[in-house]
Amino acid sequence: MDLINERYSFIAEIKTKVRQAQYEALKAVNVQLIDLYWEIGKSIAEKQSESWGKSIVASLSEELQKEFPGVGGFSTANLWLMAQFYSEYQGVTNLVPLVREISWSKHITILKKCKDDLQRQFYIQATSKFGWTKNVLIHQIENETYEKYLLNQTSFDRTLPEDMKHRAHLAVKDEYTFDFLNLSEEHSESQLETALVKNIRNFLLEIGHQFTFVGNQFKVQAGSKEYFIDLLLYHRQLQCLVAVELKIGEFMPEYKGKMEFYLSILNESVKLSHENDAIGIIICKEKDRTVVEYSLKTSNMPIGVATYTTMAKLPSQYKELLPGREEIASKIDEYFGMK
Repeated sequence: MDLINERYSFIAEIKTKVRQAQYEALKAVNVQLIDLYWEIGKSIAEKQSESWGKSIVASLSEELQKEFPGVGGFSTANLWLMAQFYSEYQGVTNLVPLVREISWSKHITILKKCKDDLQRQFYIQATSKFGWTKNVLIHQIENETYEKYLLNQTSFDRTLPEDMKHRAHLAVKDEYTFDFLNLSEEHSESQLETALVKNIRNFLLEIGHQFTFVGNQFKVQAGSKEYFIDLLLYHRQLQCLVAVELKIGEFMPEYKGKMEFYLSILNESVKLSHENDAIGIIICKEKDRTVVEYSLKTSNMPIGVATYTTMAKLPSQYKELLPGREEIASKIDEYFGMK
């Protein structure tokens, strides 16, 4: 049996080395391709600044496809994208160091869908850090993850250790989009919870890639009484349990006290010795931001308060609440470990 296990471990080790080598090779190829596209874009942009006509790009495309048959990427449209990529990124200090971080198709997605350089920085770094596929990236942009991250309301800064609080901030958005539930406008908390559990894959995709599902109506006990947490999740990176309470109405200050009660029980009776203290997320249909701010000021536990919508667009009034550019840049740098 020992010999069998040893052989299995040996084969598994070799497979891991092959996969790692393949991954490193793909990364190297991507860097070379991005460098090439950057240089082509630079050359085209420079010629355009010298008042060369647009026809040169079509001619260049035709000649490159003749010279390198079977090599994709040299269509007229793609050459113009290279020029746009160079023109819009060169000279932008927070973007130039990131151009080699992700693939060309993901760069184009961000280039087309995002116009602000800090927004582009956020999605490039998130895609690189979390390994988002192109489809996941599109989903995150369309669900306005950048804006929701910047607007979140939590007590994390005061209640979590330094090595956890920045990572925890992205674990709670200001608003979640549950447009995949097909719920009517009028629904109960039970219907909301049931629909989320039935659509658990989409729910976890929306709430964040590091979450895993533990259970719903998770029973905890205090004395002789039983209590039930709507949803219990686990965050792999933070290594902690996450209690989620669902409310179909407006946030009420007393919800914070109930969540603190749940977190105390989880920390005392459920979490394992190697795990960090639990955090809580209260997801309501609506919230008064001032009420939430006052409520969280007195919290001694890590709690975030968010809202949910069954529509895909962030309400327009939320856009007006975004912080200034310096604060946005600082928050992005802090989250992605640059500070």
